[in-house]
Amino acid sequence: MESNKKPFFGPWIIASCFVTFGVSTGFPYYNIAFFFDYFRDGHGWTQEMVTMGAPIAVLLTIWAGPTIVPRLSPRLLILIGTAMTFGAFQWFGRLSGGTYEYYGAWCLYMLGYFLAGPIPHQIIISNWYKKKRGRAMGIAYVGVAVIGAMGNKLGPYLASQMEYTEALKVMSYLLLIAWPIALFVIKDRPEDMGQLPDGAESPDELAVTEAPVEPPKTYSFLSGRPAFWFLLFGSAASIGSIAAVNFLMKFVFEEQGFTDQAARDQVWSDASFFYLFSSIGGRLLAGHLADILPRKYVMLVTYAVVAAAIPLLFLVTPEQPNFVYLFAIVFGFAMGADYMLIPLMAADQFGLSTLPKAMSAILPSDTIAQFWFPSMIASLRTLWGGYGSALWAVFGMATVGALAIAMLPKHEAPAAIRKTEKK
Repeated sequence: MESNKKPFFGPWIIASCFVTFGVSTGFPYYNIAFFFDYFRDGHGWTQEMVTMGAPIAVLLTIWAGPTIVPRLSPRLLILIGTAMTFGAFQWFGRLSGGTYEYYGAWCLYMLGYFLAGPIPHQIIISNWYKKKRGRAMGIAYVGVAVIGAMGNKLGPYLASQMEYTEALKVMSYLLLIAWPIALFVIKDRPEDMGQLPDGAESPDELAVTEAPVEPPKTYSFLSGRPAFWFLLFGSAASIGSIAAVNFLMKFVFEEQGFTDQAARDQVWSDASFFYLFSSIGGRLLAGHLADILPRKYVMLVTYAVVAAAIPLLFLVTPEQPNFVYLFAIVFGFAMGADYMLIPLMAADQFGLSTLPKAMSAILPSDTIAQFWFPSMIASLRTLWGGYGSALWAVFGMATVGALAIAMLPKHEAPAAIRKTEKK
């Protein structure tokens, strides 16, 4: 007798999140910094002014994460957030030069990032996968790198063919690719299709790999756990360090001798393109290791490599441009693993049912560091006379992040837990 059971829809969820996560998050985030020197030169702004828009926007929109995200469907968040990011890129391409107008465009961008960025995709993947959550999350995060890297080539090409303001407007339309996928393909949870996580035949199968679902913990419970603060501070420190490199890299290259606009655009494009593709290896390897080894140690090694990669940026000069590939490979590999390990560690420490609340608190703090730290480093560059000194503060922050992760409580390797439960 033939079975009427529908094939597990999880692989389609991974494929859909691959695209929507890349379009909503990777594409805008890893390409907006390409236009920073264009903003500076086009409007007569300083580096501090250009880098200040994002951190101010974070302070004005930080309420969106904990207030809106837990109350709406992840699919709806993706739709609303990508519409906001589309509007922000259109606005960036139409700036008249006013400071507050620039801040307003960043506020719209930041709302889009909070709503359509990592959180809804992390929740969707976590709902659909238990046993292979690390690998599923890793594949979804590959979309951030692949689609972000496509922009690394598209942005410089468009800027060489037209005014940079027009390039921004053209690029914004790619964000709308996420809409039909979120509307017609993605489902928030397997129960919406009459299925169970991992394609399990019955709830009894899930009991082998996942403890019974408990009610979500409160924010007060989380704030009373030292592990919450170690994870919050450690992730913020590491992500802030990575963001300082991402956002200021083009200015660093200029200071190190790439004064010609075309040469600067090219070295930025090469660095960004290769570190995003290198990050794919980091995401896939970390996703695999996170399923078989204690995630604390996977995360600790990743954060240590982030710190070690930062001094390699000093080697990239017009006299030795090929060092850009060494920097990109090491930095990208660590960066790729960094972001995706945070929700996995949060689920380990606080439980899947509390993951939305935990991440809605952790992501805003990470985002504050992500956008404030580059601005602080730009200010230190002015005070200390160059990025040659200021980037050592980035190295120090990344090192502190690794130390915070080292303080997290140890959990058994997921594979070991499953073997124990089967006995």
